[in-house]
Amino acid sequence: MRKIVIIAAVISLAAFAAACGSGAKPAAGNPIKGQVIKSGPIGNGLTVTLSSESGKLKNGQQDLNIAFTDAGGKAVDVGAASLNFHMPEMGSMAAMNEPATLTTTGTPGVYDGKVRISMLGDWQAQIAFEGPAGKGKTMLPLVAQ
Repeated sequence: MRKIVIIAAVISLAAFAAACGSGAKPAAGNPIKGQVIKSGPIGNGLTVTLSSESGKLKNGQQDLNIAFTDAGGKAVDVGAASLNFHMPEMGSMAAMNEPATLTTTGTPGVYDGKVRISMLGDWQAQIAFEGPAGKGKTMLPLVAQ
């Protein structure tokens, strides 16, 4: 009986470790790195997912990941991609734009990004692509914490 309990505990730990492996290097079949911040449709039957280690958009410098996927969740090569964080003007404060620097990864359709969000509050992630999958763009509302 004791052996069965130990074996069950080892199997449970292995399953837990596999499930928590989202920080692993993205691959075509599992392109999301870290925790999802937000995702949404971007056109041509594709979904875009913005993620980070914490799963949150933070005030200040941070690393992000962006993945373009098909209906089955598989990464799709979209070619050139862009990500800009926009805060509309409010009262006497001018509109703000914080462009992210995107770099390709070893998986087509998956990009690493760096951005500096200059203040807390409501932002719009403006995402676009153009390439082998056609053209698409979307806007995802987010809150920097």
